[in-house]
Amino acid sequence: MADAPPRLAAELETADVVAAEDTRRLRRLTQALGIHTTGRVVSYFEGNESARTPELVEALTGGARVLLVTDAGMPSVSDPGYRLVAAAVEHGIKVTAVPGPSAVLTALALSGLPVDRFCFEGFLPRKAGERLGKLREVGDERRTMVFFEAPHRLDDTLAAMAEVFGADRRAAVCRELTKTYEEVKRGPLGELAAWAAEGVRGEITVVVEGAADSGAEGLDAEELVRRVQVREEAGERRKEAIAAVAADAGLPKREVFDAVVAAKNAARTGPADGKGLS
Repeated sequence: MADAPPRLAAELETADVVAAEDTRRLRRLTQALGIHTTGRVVSYFEGNESARTPELVEALTGGARVLLVTDAGMPSVSDPGYRLVAAAVEHGIKVTAVPGPSAVLTALALSGLPVDRFCFEGFLPRKAGERLGKLREVGDERRTMVFFEAPHRLDDTLAAMAEVFGADRRAAVCRELTKTYEEVKRGPLGELAAWAAEGVRGEITVVVEGAADSGAEGLDAEELVRRVQVREEAGERRKEAIAAVAADAGLPKREVFDAVVAAKNAARTGPADGKGLS
């Protein structure tokens, strides 16, 4: 509770409307902070977020000060809030935030992994095949990656990461950050998967080391084309995929473009020995 900034207490006491992911948790929070809300309290969670957003926007356009709070994380980061922020911005309403604990940044800082460049991937798909597909999409990502995961899926996720990224890839599993039973477990993905198989509880953030930077050296045309295809299959337009692959490899976009065109032509006509590129 000591991590709650004084400004949060002041906002809770003076807001005209408090939209809470869980109103019972909100009551426990205000009791712990020794304060009372004076405004109207409404629930705002995944199940009613779409329906309640227009009501809150109407209150905002009428001049009310609305405070959005979520249970154990930064609003709109894998928590309710994005729809309301987007709608408020669309209506020209001022939006600000009370800085507080964020699992993404806290886990990154505690992981012991490079923090100069990182990306947040949120929750992976629940189905095994889709989860593997998503991990393969980011298999060449060189930035440190941050994921959220449910405790009952952690062992399967870590095993899938070890399969795609390699069992020796460094990672950190951060549990219950800023809470009473905070724990950080660091090690290779293979070891972490075996550890998680025994069962892990709490809210989980996983930080994974990025792929080794091989640079342009050793990347032949076939590998460049493969990387472009992976990004296209993930939904990127070809132009964007080529630009991203070129940037990652430290190559001119024209070189990657030429490799893709050459592969396309080879697939269409086939080489003289009858072997084609699919």
